[in-house]
Amino acid sequence: MLIPAKEQQHIREIFAKKLKHDVRLVVFTQDFECSYCKENRELMEELASLADGKIHVEVYDFVEHEAKAKEYAIDKIPALALIGEKDYGIRFFGIPTGYEFGALLDDIIDVSNRRTRLADTTRGVLKRVDKSINIKVFVTPTCPYCPKMVRLAHQFAMESDYITAHMIESIEFPQLANRYNVMAVPKVVINDRIEFEGAVPEPYFAQYVLAALEDHQHT
Repeated sequence: MLIPAKEQQHIREIFAKKLKHDVRLVVFTQDFECSYCKENRELMEELASLADGKIHVEVYDFVEHEAKAKEYAIDKIPALALIGEKDYGIRFFGIPTGYEFGALLDDIIDVSNRRTRLADTTRGVLKRVDKSINIKVFVTPTCPYCPKMVRLAHQFAMESDYITAHMIESIEFPQLANRYNVMAVPKVVINDRIEFEGAVPEPYFAQYVLAALEDHQHT
């Protein structure tokens, strides 16, 4: 059991009150040579057991189900694609534990309700996005500021069909952390060109997305 009994009861009550439509947790895993794959799958199954039939877990082997991995743009594991009425482009790479567990719960609620908690002004800004934008948020489980950035990125993805947003657990993917020069978390990288460190307010984050869009148009 990964979620303590006391917390399970609390989550059960939250889900009973707040989940509206069904949600799919599409998990990519492997039996061998994958740290946290087993725990990631078990965590999703535990969450589903608390949701009174509203959360459905699908488990795929990363190698065996290669076509499925391609379909969901999964290139590393453990991975989770969070799917609601459609695929919003919300991904978790690495197990969402510690502070990130709260971000996962809030994401599930948003996807179930088919609505984000963003300000109307932010929604307006995101409507201007008309080119592909990928947001990577590098995190660690012990970083209290990371979930805010993950949540904003995932909500941006919900609001725009052009945006995909990936949480990447730096410790589990050190080669990626090195490639993107992650010295502190949260670190946000947009389209591999625009980047910043630290937690920023929602309007600032939206402006970074617009900057990436502008950069897109000049390349």
